[in-house]
Amino acid sequence: MFEMLFDPYNYPFWIFIIVILVGAMIVISRPFSTYVKFAYPNAKFEAVGNPFIKEKELNRLFDSKNLHEFKDSLNAMKDYNIIGENTQEIQQSLDDALIQTINLSKKDNSKKMYNFYNTYLDKIDIYIIKNTLKNKLYDEKIDEVIIDRAILPKTKSLLKELITSEKEKIPELLKNYGFGEEVTNAVSNVEIDLLSLDTAIDKYIICMFQKVKVPHNCEQGKNKFIKRMIDIINIKNLLRAKQLSYDEKTCMNLFLGDGQEISSWKYEEMAQTDQVSQIISSLEGTSYFDILKDSIEEYNKEESVQVLENSLDRLFLKFVEDISIQNYVNIGPTIRFLISKEFEIRNLKIIAKSIDENIRLDTINKFFIKEAS
Repeated sequence: MFEMLFDPYNYPFWIFIIVILVGAMIVISRPFSTYVKFAYPNAKFEAVGNPFIKEKELNRLFDSKNLHEFKDSLNAMKDYNIIGENTQEIQQSLDDALIQTINLSKKDNSKKMYNFYNTYLDKIDIYIIKNTLKNKLYDEKIDEVIIDRAILPKTKSLLKELITSEKEKIPELLKNYGFGEEVTNAVSNVEIDLLSLDTAIDKYIICMFQKVKVPHNCEQGKNKFIKRMIDIINIKNLLRAKQLSYDEKTCMNLFLGDGQEISSWKYEEMAQTDQVSQIISSLEGTSYFDILKDSIEEYNKEESVQVLENSLDRLFLKFVEDISIQNYVNIGPTIRFLISKEFEIRNLKIIAKSIDENIRLDTINKFFIKEAS
């Protein structure tokens, strides 16, 4: 039998050769088939770009004399169709533009990326749920218009039930909608700890991204994105906690897990410090040290960790750019486009508010999340 298989004058030999060649072609072509599926959307992301995370374009748009001129300039400078007569309406229109852009990008992409886009939309909805939860837990009035701002049908359904539900039934309600034990426990306490609730929500979002399936060869880029996100949130949580004089045990409860550079032992070392400045010193040797060190003077002047959080967001934007370059033929440009688009919309909302309230550029400039030129 083996003699026939290796005898070039017999049919089994050639069948065997053909099977090997076909198998080899499948193995070799698999990565290329993934790259082909990303070729069109990646080229489109590159063409569209995100100009409103660059200083020149932001300053030009800020020169608008009023909201009407701001809308006209924005709609002319890029493919926007912003409407509204006041700041609130314009900001809502900008939020709607973000959702529309994400959905259009999803349609341009491979169907194997749909779950990643759905998870991204879910992330945006969860922030709406979190804010509604806080209002509910503190017996503050909830405007039902929030239901219309939700993207996904399941979120709209949850918000309707959340608004009408008794507070003691909220944990079970959240459990029925798929939220984990940490979130339900955070809203079960008699005294609500908002920092713990924020952390539980962050863990839930990270878990969603970790579970989502992406095409072949995209896992590395996705995982690096998640780990950088974990690092950034871990540092932000600690900065806020130390600003509020939380003890070490409470700080440890805010830990989201190991990130790209901040592992459990490094986080514990930072949690043992007493001041914000000591956390920054503990980060020496990591990618996060320089940008926070350069912001410490402004932090001392403002006495607000928001200054440091904005610096971390700018660094996160740089990390996302690096991920895009390293994974240019697959998921990288998708991640960069989505994150950059979010910051772009945030910048535009800040400009709209500042124009309406006649706030000087040098006052709001520190709140922009800008990409390095």
